[in-house]
This record gives sequence, C-alpha cells and structure tokens, in this order.
Amino acid sequence: MVLIGLIGVVLPALPGLPLVFAGMLLAAWADHFRHIHWLTLVVLGLMTLMSVAADLFATAVGAQRVGASRKALLGSVLGTFAGLFFIPWGIFVGPFAGALLGELWHGKEWRQATKVGFGTWLGIALGAMLKLGLAFAMVGLFVIAWLV
Repeated sequence: MVLIGLIGVVLPALPGLPLVFAGMLLAAWADHFRHIHWLTLVVLGLMTLMSVAADLFATAVGAQRVGASRKALLGSVLGTFAGLFFIPWGIFVGPFAGALLGELWHGKEWRQATKVGFGTWLGIALGAMLKLGLAFAMVGLFVIAWLV
C-alpha cells in the first residue's frame, strides 16, 4: 500500500500520501503497535494532512498568480485525468492543455491562455514536489520509529 501511495504522489489519480499513511497504519496495526506508537502515527497523520493542504495551495497559488479563471481550473482538472490515458507525457501535457483550453473557452487570447496554462501546470508540479518531499519524510520517520 505504501508503494502504491508513493506512485500516487506522482500520478494524480491516486490519493498518494493518504495511501502511504494507510499502509503505515496497517503495518503498525499488524505489528500490534510494538514499534510504531500513537505519537508517531499522529505526526504521520498531520504530515498527510499537510500534504493535501500543500497540494491544493500550490495549485491555487500557481493558477491565481497568472489570473486563471474557474474554467481554466476545471480544464486543468479534466486535463489531468485525461492525461492519465497517455502516460507518461499526458501527465505533463494534460493539466497545461486543460487550463489553456479552459482559458480559451473563457474568452481569453492565446497569449494569456498559454500563460495561465503554464502557471497552473507549474503550481501542480510544485505541489507534486512538495508531496514527494513529505512522502520521503514520512517514510524516513516511519523507518526510524520502527528501528528505535
């Protein structure tokens, strides 16, 4: 479950860090909480919540900085899911293309639509990097707590 969650940190269709946390909770439960105690689980749970907030925040900030419309945000989400059918390039192109098409639908010019598409994509990419950092920190904390 942890490995699937780590893949989900990069693939937007999977709830990455919640799956990582669930896998760690399951491992702690299977071990009857001998190695992983409640304080470690609370910290891991808070880190999971931080990852969800960081992802939403990074995407919203990236879109807001370039003046994205709601249609661009909707297009970005739809483009992200459509991009999953064209892995690996679709993961990168989908959010950008969706935001670009959303801005064009909103009536913006190509130049502004491209700027919004790139800004929205950049926010998503930064969110993924933040989640990846949190994922490694969670795995590291879990391993240290297990070994100590």
